[in-house]
Amino acid sequence: MPRVQSPSSINTFKLCPRKYYYLYIEKRKTKPSIHLTRGTVVHENLEQFFLRPIQHTTGLLETDLAFHALTILKERWLANDEEVQSLGLTAAEITSYKEETTMMVLNWVRHLHKTLTQEMQEGRTLEKAFARHTPRMEEQYISQELNVRGYIDAIHERDGEVHIRDYKTSKHPIISEEYKTQLGIYALLYQRTHGIVPDTVGIFFLKHGEQLLQVNDALLAAADTDIRWVHERTQTNEKQDYPKRLNPLCRFCDFNDECWNQKEITDYP
Repeated sequence: MPRVQSPSSINTFKLCPRKYYYLYIEKRKTKPSIHLTRGTVVHENLEQFFLRPIQHTTGLLETDLAFHALTILKERWLANDEEVQSLGLTAAEITSYKEETTMMVLNWVRHLHKTLTQEMQEGRTLEKAFARHTPRMEEQYISQELNVRGYIDAIHERDGEVHIRDYKTSKHPIISEEYKTQLGIYALLYQRTHGIVPDTVGIFFLKHGEQLLQVNDALLAAADTDIRWVHERTQTNEKQDYPKRLNPLCRFCDFNDECWNQKEITDYP
């Protein structure tokens, strides 16, 4: 039986089969990093934002939303502080990452505030507007038919439409081919589970804003093709069946030295 894939494993194989072998067959662990830890903090922050009632009410909506979000952010940083301290960063570097993350969260709050304000201008109460824009978060989808699973950050279902969102802390607000594969798989998993094709998929780049894709037959077909293509090529556990592939991300890979016996790679095909 084919092993269960995920958007991450599929993208890893497409990038480098050898890295896939190390991560998903040998089950090696990657080194912790501030970027992974911050990603965890931010995802926990946004999930908890909708689960907890807003306690601080000044009558200024954006202020109250920001206070709520930043209170949770402070808690999540503290909960992950031991891991952050283990990364070998200087105090100044940690402060810089905290400040940047704070700005990301405030950018997301401004977007939510604008959305809620538009809803209220259309005649809805704050409570109804907030409820309409409270997504289902961090839901796992599994297709036994496709042998694929994935966790979707946020699913908005309202007015008969479905919108799937992922949160990223990336520097550039571009839906890359890697992100497009991930979003296509999410759309396909949702469609296979509910029998409904989502209207849009997209990424909220926390430094910049939202980028969307309309879900169409081509996006779903490409995701299905990627899944089947990777399944066909990952049926063995033999290392030689997973060749290393030189690419621009090799220099950042935890297995760089093992594959290429050098710390920096500057020449690419």
